[in-house]
Amino acid sequence: HQVGLTVNAPLLALSRRVRNTPYTSRIEQFPVQAYTVYNHMLLPSRFRGLEEDYWHLRKSVQIWDVACERQVQLKGPDAAKLAQMMTVRDIRKYDVGRGGLVPLCDHNGKLLNDPVVFRIAEDCYWFSISDSDVAFWAGGLALGLGLDVEVSEIDVNPLAVQGPQAEDVVAEVFGEAVRAIKFFRFETLNFRGHPLRVSRSGWSAQGGFEILVDDWEIGGLLYDAICVAGAKYDIGPGCPNLIERIEAGLMTYGTDITREHTALEAGLEKYCSLDSDIDAIGIDALRAQRAQGLPQRIVGFNVGGDRVPGQRDPWPVMANGKKVGQITSITWSPRLEYNVALGMVELEFAPLGTELTLVAPDAERRATICEVPFTGASQR
Repeated sequence: HQVGLTVNAPLLALSRRVRNTPYTSRIEQFPVQAYTVYNHMLLPSRFRGLEEDYWHLRKSVQIWDVACERQVQLKGPDAAKLAQMMTVRDIRKYDVGRGGLVPLCDHNGKLLNDPVVFRIAEDCYWFSISDSDVAFWAGGLALGLGLDVEVSEIDVNPLAVQGPQAEDVVAEVFGEAVRAIKFFRFETLNFRGHPLRVSRSGWSAQGGFEILVDDWEIGGLLYDAICVAGAKYDIGPGCPNLIERIEAGLMTYGTDITREHTALEAGLEKYCSLDSDIDAIGIDALRAQRAQGLPQRIVGFNVGGDRVPGQRDPWPVMANGKKVGQITSITWSPRLEYNVALGMVELEFAPLGTELTLVAPDAERRATICEVPFTGASQR
């Protein structure tokens, strides 16, 4: 079984090392155009086409197979202690049902992951991770520190419903109680007698929900039920969309922010509790960097010219003939009618309005530092 982008593009050969999801059989009933691999698992990356998927997400509602958002569970008497040590955000007051984005750093403040954590029970946390092996990190910490906590990657497979009509669709399946769920909160609701955790969250700016599915058979039935409930809203399959996520300023770990960057350089300052008294790995390094000043930070770019070619590797950004940064994600916005991008630049060149030069494969282009999320009119 192989999936390609075009006739002439390289193919992705799928094997048992790349895991299916409870929804793969449903997804493949649609004209899925491409997959990527995320946390050793399939993640659909395009259906109708990039721009078609973008407009559909903004105007209607989509169902996303995001089982690749693996859940690393900490369970036991020391679960709260380990969870707080792993993140530089103060989560000590999180009650059961609450979640939030939590940067995980090494002792130098370098970013290991930027998951969402939910407190599932008094002695249990789930980290919904980006694309890196957090279970190994957590397990090593637990063993080395002698903590009474079990660390595991549990078989929970999130299914997301995203878009302007997402709330109406999920309410038809789970009842009106979903409308009261607050952002980054979950409630346990029943589907055909099976309790499922439903959270108001998701990797788009259009709003929606993620259902944490812990049973493969139930997952398939739920997928079908959501499609039936969403038919009158023009529901269709979808996935995290490159255009929408750049416009929203949603960074991808491993692409825009990596192990080479600190949480502050990655623009995650508001999720770092630097003035609290928490005992967290990397927090002292971040405090020191804040005091000394950042060497670089992630920014948004308005890039001139017509549509840029497809990007795989970072493209350099220059000032006065010197490389001062790079663009890591870029695409044409059909709504704004200019190229939108994210990337890292030296702090001296980060102020809004700074004009730099992007060395793209086709030509040099103007690249102007701008605010994110992107909301401006065309500035081609």
